[in-house]
Amino acid sequence: MGGTEAFPDLGQHCQHSDCHQLDFLPFSCNRCQKVFCAEHRTYRSHDCPKSDDKSRKVIVCEICSKSMEITGLSCEQETAMKEKHANSKECDPSKKKKPRCPVKRCRENLTFSNATVCRCCNTKVCLKHRLPADHECIRGNSSIVTLSGNGGLGNKFLAALVARNGKDCAKNNRGQVSPTSSSQSVKAC
Repeated sequence: MGGTEAFPDLGQHCQHSDCHQLDFLPFSCNRCQKVFCAEHRTYRSHDCPKSDDKSRKVIVCEICSKSMEITGLSCEQETAMKEKHANSKECDPSKKKKPRCPVKRCRENLTFSNATVCRCCNTKVCLKHRLPADHECIRGNSSIVTLSGNGGLGNKFLAALVARNGKDCAKNNRGQVSPTSSSQSVKAC
């Protein structure tokens, strides 16, 4: 056991062969039922002999990407299962096709980590084409997109303000659009 003089039942020694550290919050391995410190609590760190007892093993067919469970099978049985699946009608290479980005000339395969859905048109596109201007967004507001095309924050603000047509400012007659300037300018309310 372990502990201190005041609390002799508190804590236990790590059962790793090189450690034997007294740990006041020990970890019990659910496979080999031994007690370990925080450093040796994982199966790999204490070389647990029973680490694979409860795990499931799955292989993925290289032809059609179908997963098959092989828990408890020997190597010979595993290869026989692969061959049986490859010769069956279930193994269809056409099922392996991954969706691609719908943007013209984009060859990017869409996966869970490199795809996004556009908020305007609900089209699934790659990360390079995530902005509405990059994938020819159908429902995107075209006036705002064209005015803010170069991506500047000031231009986006200006485009949004122009789209409002000064509706809020007109009530108070404080803000006016300057007709004399040749470039587009807006005075704040």
